[in-house]
Amino acid sequence: MKDRAARIRTDTLRKPAQVTEDPRVHTDLAYLRGLEGPARGLSFLPRQPAQSVLNGRHASRLRGRGLNFEELRDYLPGDDIRAIDWKVTARTGTPHVRVMTEERDRPALIVVDQRMSMFFGTRRAMKSVTAAEAAAMTAFRILDQGDRVGGIVFGDKMIAEVRPQRSRAALNRFLTALAEANGLLHAEAPNPAPIGLTEVLRAVARIAPRNHLVIVLSDFDGIDAETDRIVSGLARHNDLILVPVTDPSAGEIPAGLKLIVTDGALQAEIDTGAPGTRKGLIEMSKGRLADVLDWQRRFGVAILPLSAGEETLPQMRRLLGLGPR
Repeated sequence: MKDRAARIRTDTLRKPAQVTEDPRVHTDLAYLRGLEGPARGLSFLPRQPAQSVLNGRHASRLRGRGLNFEELRDYLPGDDIRAIDWKVTARTGTPHVRVMTEERDRPALIVVDQRMSMFFGTRRAMKSVTAAEAAAMTAFRILDQGDRVGGIVFGDKMIAEVRPQRSRAALNRFLTALAEANGLLHAEAPNPAPIGLTEVLRAVARIAPRNHLVIVLSDFDGIDAETDRIVSGLARHNDLILVPVTDPSAGEIPAGLKLIVTDGALQAEIDTGAPGTRKGLIEMSKGRLADVLDWQRRFGVAILPLSAGEETLPQMRRLLGLGPR
């Protein structure tokens, strides 16, 4: 347990020793900051376009900001009778109403997977890059809407937490953690047992116990029965949006090929003709996605699937029911 805790960092991350310049493989802080402009026009407010997956029959409707109790006062002509507090009215003998005000903002927590399972892509970019792009644009847009924004960025052996705040400083800390975690991904990285998604979601439940907007961008590798339970709890008390990031090759892997995979510097070979290799890769990907889609049916969470084989912004606009730009 002590060893596990020692591996978890919640403030700063190690600088990567070497990062390739290929933007399809790695992203950096300057690039993520540059996504502020493209992010304009996206919306994560409760009122969504009719075509948005956040407004669908089977997707979670964004509940938006909650209500805070302001005061209890005498009923005045014109007050909404639905606001009458009948218990106080019966106790005092005169009509009283409860005055509620809308919360000034709604905190948002963006959870981004940067484990080695995300360091894969066959078309446009790595899944890790697609997740980082979507997370950065989401963070910019939420802050522009006046809400607090923070996040959790996690890799195989690290997790960085940024508590939701309505400030550019918090946003910059989140983007910095995201860029540094992305830069740690490389072919030479050791591959021991990574941090599980369940462990990360426990941290989410601690930071966002209720009335948060929680967005999880991941390939959802390593989910189990405990993950299922935590997702159910998060969905009951928060607006939960799951963003499964996939690669278009997931169901198209041919048999009998020797595939060369690379991070731009080092190479490795995967033989799809080896017993069980191709079948295992396809079943793992499809089974994992099926579990995530089932959460939509069972818990009412919203699902925004992203493909690493397409540009990120057009996909997000399409899923949110917005026209092309």
